Amino acid sequence: MTPQLHDPPLFPHLVIRSLEQHGDRPCLYLGGRTITYADVRRRTSQMLQAQRSKGIGLGTRVAVLSKNRPDVLTNLTASLVNGCVLTPLHPMGSLADHAYAVADAEIECLVFDATHFTARAAELRDRFPNLILLGFGPNDAGDDYLALADEFEPGPLEPPDVTADDLCTIVYTGGTTGRPKGVLMPHRVWQAMTWIQMSEWEFPDEIRIAVPTPLSHAALSLVAPVMLSGGAFYVMETFTPDGFFDLVEEHRITATLIVPVMLYALQAHARYETADMSSMETIFYGASPMSPAKLAQAIEHWGPIFFQFYGQTEAPMVITHLKKGEHDAADLERLSSCGRPVPWMHVALLDSNDRIVGEGESGEICTRGPLVMLGYKDLPDETAEALSGGWLHTGDVGRFDDDGYLYIVDRTKDMVITGGFNVFPREVEDVISTHPAVNMVMVIGVPDPKWGEAVKAVVVLQPGHEPSDELTTELQQLGRAEKGPQQSPKSIDYVDELPTTAVGKPDKKAVRARYWTDADRAVG
Repeated sequence: MTPQLHDPPLFPHLVIRSLEQHGDRPCLYLGGRTITYADVRRRTSQMLQAQRSKGIGLGTRVAVLSKNRPDVLTNLTASLVNGCVLTPLHPMGSLADHAYAVADAEIECLVFDATHFTARAAELRDRFPNLILLGFGPNDAGDDYLALADEFEPGPLEPPDVTADDLCTIVYTGGTTGRPKGVLMPHRVWQAMTWIQMSEWEFPDEIRIAVPTPLSHAALSLVAPVMLSGGAFYVMETFTPDGFFDLVEEHRITATLIVPVMLYALQAHARYETADMSSMETIFYGASPMSPAKLAQAIEHWGPIFFQFYGQTEAPMVITHLKKGEHDAADLERLSSCGRPVPWMHVALLDSNDRIVGEGESGEICTRGPLVMLGYKDLPDETAEALSGGWLHTGDVGRFDDDGYLYIVDRTKDMVITGGFNVFPREVEDVISTHPAVNMVMVIGVPDPKWGEAVKAVVVLQPGHEPSDELTTELQQLGRAEKGPQQSPKSIDYVDELPTTAVGKPDKKAVRARYWTDADRAVG
């Protein structure tokens, strides 16, 4: 392709610029080792040449399966500069999960962590005999990617011959209903997300960002804005509250990106009251709804350092945001908002006929603009449904207030219909979570012979609290007082923990399944 006069820089161009600009500045800290931008640049060139020696190049479908290690970042940068199409596989996924993605995305090469996933790589090789296997280290399933890269001298980095509409990634949905769908994301999506993050997100001047989530997933969303700014990633091999607090204190971490369940774990830990978080300037959070009560407690404890983002795999992360100054600990209603739409995307609330709802009414959150996917891989009907009327339909129900803040009422598929009355679990969860004994809560519909579905709360208690009939009555009265008798939980179960999906979202599908096993159908 001949470069056009008005073509903007794309993700690979931004990677190259970052690596060439920041030299000996720290880029990545993991496992006690600091790697500079110059180190990453050299290794990027070597790994790119290693890929090409195995026939991997422009358009090759590459999947990555690894725990957090420095090679995940350098393989990412090499793959982008090589023009590959990337698919991250979650380290906690099952063989069935991984095989499904490899087959569906038509993966040609699997890059894997030889220390932890050689057996999984061999299993996938048995199912897909033509799959190229590149392991981070010695292994008996495929080639030693690192040793192969060592054979090459670092050379210049040249961007691939790609356009904004060419495919960059196939990322699988992390939702809690149905089989994952392969989301086709062109370079345009990652370019737009980078622009929005760098213009709208409140990054510290000195970025030392803690990454407690899988680097194979987090790096895709953070690598461009952090690296263009000369920031450094401080990556945790696995998330634990102790490890997180240690990392922040030792390295004076200035930012992090977490999911709500991580904040709840930090708040339930003994060091929540004593850990030195004074260096932390911004905590980015999203991926699932945050309890306003828990968020208010964290703001009062750590200060106004929280920044919420909202998006989904089909239009990632930056559709709306609630900035740090908009987090008022005294206003739980505002804390339940996901903020205002960014000026770079169209956002509207539509009814079932794709018409904009009236002022103050609820409707499905729909968006259009450069963040929106091309579609779902090989799923034309699902793609047509998701993109009907020229909008991406998110499946979230929302409403705007008079100041233009967007409130997600719930997922359309999570709504409970009890006796003909519609209950949105998110609203009930926000009320129940205000009780001081509650650490986490999930509200679902369960089979009921009279009402079709009954509202049930599944609760994880704070340390030091025990289940009791008195507590159940308190929580039900709280729900009744705030939301009315129809929405108050008819029953409450207490559990030690709630299951989560591979991307850290509470797994409502798994919890519902416990109660619908013997039912004729999964709705009331």
